[in-house]
Amino acid sequence: MDLPKLSPGKRFSWPTPVGSADALLLARLAAREKSAGRITAIVTADASDAQRLIDEMAFFAPQLRTALFPDWETLPYDTFSPHQDLISERLATLWRIRQRDHAHGADVVLVPATTALYRLAPPSFLAGYTFEFKQGQKLDEAKLKAQLTLAGYQHVSQVVSHGEYAVRGGLIDLFPMGSDVPYRVDLFDDEIDSIRVFDPDSQRSLDTVQEVRLLPGREFPMDEDARAKFRSRWRELLEGDPTRSRIYKDMGAGVATAGIEYYLPLFFDDTATVFDYLGDDATLVLHGDLEPAFHRFWQDTRSATAWCKATPSAPRCRPSRCFERRPVLHHGQALPTAGHAPRRGRCARQRHLPEAA
Repeated sequence: MDLPKLSPGKRFSWPTPVGSADALLLARLAAREKSAGRITAIVTADASDAQRLIDEMAFFAPQLRTALFPDWETLPYDTFSPHQDLISERLATLWRIRQRDHAHGADVVLVPATTALYRLAPPSFLAGYTFEFKQGQKLDEAKLKAQLTLAGYQHVSQVVSHGEYAVRGGLIDLFPMGSDVPYRVDLFDDEIDSIRVFDPDSQRSLDTVQEVRLLPGREFPMDEDARAKFRSRWRELLEGDPTRSRIYKDMGAGVATAGIEYYLPLFFDDTATVFDYLGDDATLVLHGDLEPAFHRFWQDTRSATAWCKATPSAPRCRPSRCFERRPVLHHGQALPTAGHAPRRGRCARQRHLPEAA
């Protein structure tokens, strides 16, 4: 199989191969880009294509480290929050993208098309709210509890899900975001005596590990400064009396109300997209026909925006603040496409999408 020769700023179009040949082609391409020190990002028309490609690429190139950046699986401006497992996977993928050449990095990232439209916390947020500790390290229990709370972890009596922690005497159970398993930290005075994996169902301790990495518990901060910024930007950007909004009052009390994710732009001066995490040298593949997925998304967004305008007690951020109307689909490295190439927008730079109301 002859791979295309790619040049920065140029687009190469190739009809989508039949069957699993697209996964073989992408696996070969990603392996070549990995050898050149570049990450490959594949934007697919839907989530099922992304999952299929991950499974099939693992067969053709098991040495590639693949990661999925999943969708929230909620409708635009939904009053439900995404499942914690999805948030955990999203945070883990963003962290792996930034690791690049490190042991836990990613070589290939798959992103469903509409997921790429969502605005995200800037990379500095993830860097600032991620911390690690190791066996034998000095650890102040009170400071750890405060740090976990500020990072968005929930204090519970028994840990069973991502983003939870529990304290029982000298034992601290926690389920870090981005981790497949929970951990039990055994303290001897102010020193970490051991760190063990445990089964959340039986609560039995299992294997010993040397260190634990904790990503933030949410995709936005919940410390006092962040909540103050949220309330200030609410008064600045949203219409109506803020004291009539339950979400505004809950944020003052430190409560993350269901659906708070769609107010993410209020926590930051500047937001980002997944392409800001990927960097300027990423090789980008557009897989399949993305246009129908974008149009369906904006139709749903228009409907949700109309409902929000009819509900003054639940104002929402403008679509242009929550979503990327013109997602940057190229950051400098070659831009191959599988399937239909975009018909509008500046070649290899950006793609203009329909605007929401």
